[in-house]
Amino acid sequence: MHHAADTYRHRGQRRTLVEELRRKGIRDERVLAAIGAVPRHLFFAAAFQPHAYHDKAFPIGEGQTISQPYTVAYQTELLRIAPHDKVLEIGTGSGYQCSVLLQLTPHVFSIEYNPVLFERTARHLAGLPQPPQLFCGDGSLGLPQHAPFDKILVTAGSPTLPRPLLQQLRVGGALVIPVGDAERQRMVRVVRESNDEFSRQELEEFRFVPLLGKAGWG
Repeated sequence: MHHAADTYRHRGQRRTLVEELRRKGIRDERVLAAIGAVPRHLFFAAAFQPHAYHDKAFPIGEGQTISQPYTVAYQTELLRIAPHDKVLEIGTGSGYQCSVLLQLTPHVFSIEYNPVLFERTARHLAGLPQPPQLFCGDGSLGLPQHAPFDKILVTAGSPTLPRPLLQQLRVGGALVIPVGDAERQRMVRVVRESNDEFSRQELEEFRFVPLLGKAGWG
């Protein structure tokens, strides 16, 4: 990523965005600092960069969006990431959420279904001092070869809790996933309490693009 293009003005816009997220109820200072640190405008084509620090989602091509900053902050806060947690993200998309996770732990694995987005984002994130481990494939099946994970984040709406993801959680680990129909989903936080017991907490409603793949919408 070309950090030369992160100006004083951009940093000011990020501070304003962080204050807006704080007003909207995001409490975790580490999460707010991560949003403040990641230059979201670098995930936009030059023509669209003026939109980068508004609290809204934006199309990135291939029928996908870069999530609203509030949604990114909300999901990240629910993960409660510890500094050495191994995190799996399902749905790399633009790589923005992934970059926010990297502010909180160096151990980030991310999987993207769409090969065009995967190639673009892999190139974009290649220059990071601590790049994530990126994979192209069916995220609904997780990454069994790298399991177990302390935290799993799904950035697309799923009809159910994908069994493969539950199985790849470490005991004590948490999965944050939007579950519902194509129109709206409710954020769910699942904790693996023991080998075969899971507790779930249903939270706010959101709208996400659909989770594709065998354990998603197919």
